[in-house]
Amino acid sequence: AIEGITHSLCTLEFENHRPLYEWFIDHLPVPHRPRQIEFAKLLPTTMLMSKRRLVQMVEEGFVDGWDDPRMSTLSGLRRRGYTPASIRKLCATVGLTKFNSVTDIALLEHCVREDLNKTSPRRMAVLEPIKVTITNWEDGRVETMRPVNNPEDPGAGTRELELAGEVYIERDDFMEDPPKKYYRLSPGAEVRLRYSYVVRCDEVIKDGAGEVVELRCSYDPDTLGKNPEGRKVRGAIHWVPAHAAIEAELRLYDRTFLCDEPAAQDDWRAALNPEALTVVKGCRLEPSLQDEPAGARFQFERQGYFCVDSKDSAPGAPVFNRTVALKDSWGKKGGK
Repeated sequence: AIEGITHSLCTLEFENHRPLYEWFIDHLPVPHRPRQIEFAKLLPTTMLMSKRRLVQMVEEGFVDGWDDPRMSTLSGLRRRGYTPASIRKLCATVGLTKFNSVTDIALLEHCVREDLNKTSPRRMAVLEPIKVTITNWEDGRVETMRPVNNPEDPGAGTRELELAGEVYIERDDFMEDPPKKYYRLSPGAEVRLRYSYVVRCDEVIKDGAGEVVELRCSYDPDTLGKNPEGRKVRGAIHWVPAHAAIEAELRLYDRTFLCDEPAAQDDWRAALNPEALTVVKGCRLEPSLQDEPAGARFQFERQGYFCVDSKDSAPGAPVFNRTVALKDSWGKKGGK
């Protein structure tokens, strides 16, 4: 009141203080009467918001500091790749309430997906690479493809991506004995390399332990930008050029806790998600991702939204943090 404050906004636990606060205002020679308004805290599910418990997470070594992407701090969310716009959108959507309740974390994830979908350039990344050799590709030939940067933003233009006789694809995009309605690569089957040609798997190469180490395929030169005559090719998979791909570490972050309200547990430590962080080394990425600045955000096609880590990424050894997957896989798991 002395400083000319007109409105005092605070959380519900201060509501009991208001009678004493107003008693002082009534009995002191202040120039005007500020209005005090209490509202419920914003409590997203699967997050700890208590500073006391967050201190314990840091000091007991469950995380690597206050900006660890598993933390519910603003610095942690920023390092994970959450945008200010997505957090503001969450607050505007939830609004103010006088009722103590929790907000489903899926709403925040929806907000960041919606924001990043509009603003993030697309790139291709292979987490578990398997080599594909195109046997009928001419030796020494390199062809430049022009994938779009963002289909949601026509002004984002295109980029150059070289295709030669060897590429890496995702190991999950090949199955030796596929079930029905499997539209990826398998022996004798055809699939389109995204933004490129249709290829057919002709031979599977294995090592001494029976592990698939290489696929030998042939490509159809008449399928660039069009479907093959008389054949239906339903699948399209992402890839990176073997001769130019860069190696990177990807950190796949998931929800930090397994239950909605970890603070309500007898011991929040027992509710920690052991899969909140999965580190994948030896990933192969488009060469354009080599020297991106800290915090740069991308959508890795079919993988999720990622950003360059602000601490551990270095020239020649990039590290990318997954902000969120493309879809809510947690809902399919039932949160179990």
